Amino acid sequence: MPHFHIDYSANLEERLEIADLLVALRDAAMETGIFPLAGIRIRATACDHWLIADGNPDHAFMDISIRLRAGRAAEAKKRATGHIFAAAEAFCAEAMATSSFMLSLEMRDIDSELSPKASSIRKYLPGDGK
Repeated sequence: MPHFHIDYSANLEERLEIADLLVALRDAAMETGIFPLAGIRIRATACDHWLIADGNPDHAFMDISIRLRAGRAAEAKKRATGHIFAAAEAFCAEAMATSSFMLSLEMRDIDSELSPKASSIRKYLPGDGK
């Protein structure tokens, strides 16, 4: 697993194709080699109400939160964070270059003892479901 949750200001929908961003982040996560396809879950939520700095409604933000089960080496998580953030930055580069936009990402571990899971997704994926 990782679970990606993206909160973003609704005004970004005028500047970015959010569905395409999800694909770019999924692909970047797969490229790290530490996340199985069957475990990747990405969702994005537009925020209708936000306040940034001086309150100018043209300001925009995107915050990407990645939660994953503990057990991966710190260095692997650091590399994955950098790789996924670089993909997000590249995807958002034009919007960032032409408008007021804040982009952030945080990766953190989930306590597996407090987070039970069940899934049948692998039997519906082509191949071996990795």
